[in-house]
Amino acid sequence: MAPLVRLGKYKIIAFATIVDVARAKLFYRDTLGLRLVSEEPPFALVFEAHGIMLRLVIAKELPPVQGTVLGWQVPDIAAAVHELEQAGVQFERYAQMKQDELGIWTAPGGAKVAWFKDPDGNILSLSEHPETRE
Repeated sequence: MAPLVRLGKYKIIAFATIVDVARAKLFYRDTLGLRLVSEEPPFALVFEAHGIMLRLVIAKELPPVQGTVLGWQVPDIAAAVHELEQAGVQFERYAQMKQDELGIWTAPGGAKVAWFKDPDGNILSLSEHPETRE
């Protein structure tokens, strides 16, 4: 039997699908503050997000959204929500979830989560976990 590959020692590459390249570039670079590493038409826009490569794959149409595709763990979710709202980001409200006035949901284990969408409708999130609070 071949030896097991241990992926825990390698960096993760994140992927999301986009349709409108110009709009996605403005959102991820200017609104979210990610560094644009390269443009690889017709395949992808490549960003760097705190040491993680994010490849926004260019497609003619989007696959159906099945849940959160990208998330950022932040030390203070309320501050991060306020900052993104000031940049024009609108946070999602879900009728089935008990969210506070900022749109933040608190999970049974204490984690806090808020969701927003990119211009192509991909669901993104911010989360604060009890062990990351300062």
